[in-house]
Amino acid sequence: MTERPRMRAMLLDTPGRPLRLARVAIPDPGAGQVRVRVHACAVCRTDLHVVDGELPRPKLPLVPGHEIAGVVEALGEGILEPRIGQRVGVPWLGWTCGECVFCHGGRENLCPRARFTGYDFDGGYAEYALADARFCLPLPDAFDDRSAAPLLCAGLIGWRCLRAVGDASLIGFYGFGAAAHILAQVVIHQGRRFFAFTRPGDVAAQRFALELGAGWAGDSTAPPPEPLDAAILFAPVGALLPAALRAVAPGGTVVCGGIHMSDIPSFPYAILWGERTVRSIANLTRRDADEFLALAPTIPLRTAVRGYDLEQANAALDDLRAGRFRGAAVLTP
Repeated sequence: MTERPRMRAMLLDTPGRPLRLARVAIPDPGAGQVRVRVHACAVCRTDLHVVDGELPRPKLPLVPGHEIAGVVEALGEGILEPRIGQRVGVPWLGWTCGECVFCHGGRENLCPRARFTGYDFDGGYAEYALADARFCLPLPDAFDDRSAAPLLCAGLIGWRCLRAVGDASLIGFYGFGAAAHILAQVVIHQGRRFFAFTRPGDVAAQRFALELGAGWAGDSTAPPPEPLDAAILFAPVGALLPAALRAVAPGGTVVCGGIHMSDIPSFPYAILWGERTVRSIANLTRRDADEFLALAPTIPLRTAVRGYDLEQANAALDDLRAGRFRGAAVLTP
């Protein structure tokens, strides 16, 4: 019997332990699926939550990664689109039932049976990945694969967060990493202003924010020079929520953009009073992708990327955890 062709992949066997490099069989697409040759996969903070065991039920062993840019190489039964050879992106939301009240109501991100790339099934820290054809996103020609990969979660989640703050004119970004550096460019393009709140003493991140047009940049523990209309929390630190509430003006909104956050401490009702709102963002929808990927080339967005070889996935995760780079880390198999 002929041995199936194999590929390199970084596997998570036990949450809390480093990934290991393995050679595994190249997967064949089933009905409704395509196989994508991975050209680039960005490293997301959600990957950290999965690898560190903060999200409780990953498939194991698991190939992480859900910001995949690549080319369709094989089609499963019944697939007409996308086509072989087409460039596509594969995001975090990888499958929904299409039948529930949320799917029918344009809120597929809340589908109770949803499954996620690099969590419920193998993702992009590999040379190939399978994806549901319905959730493969055509990539704009304006972006090469390494530049496009961070748009598929950092960009899309940031876009959904921005929609949640409505017409807020002055927005505070708590945490200035992959998502914030993309969204900053959108905000400036729309004629709005933003302030950047970073880890205390992170002068490099503050300088980066100012280069991208921040009206002010400082420590997350510092009050802004003027009240915010809204705040978006990209940093998964629950203690920042009361700080953000204190920073927004009456009627303002605080949006929690992460899939995981440390516990939020108790806070006095006085900082919520005044019709301030706290809300979360859960996942993304294909409508978000259609809107954002159409907008991105018109700005035009520029993603700051640090590249890593596939075998360096653990180093990329460590560097993300420590905030050692600007923008986004991207693996290139």
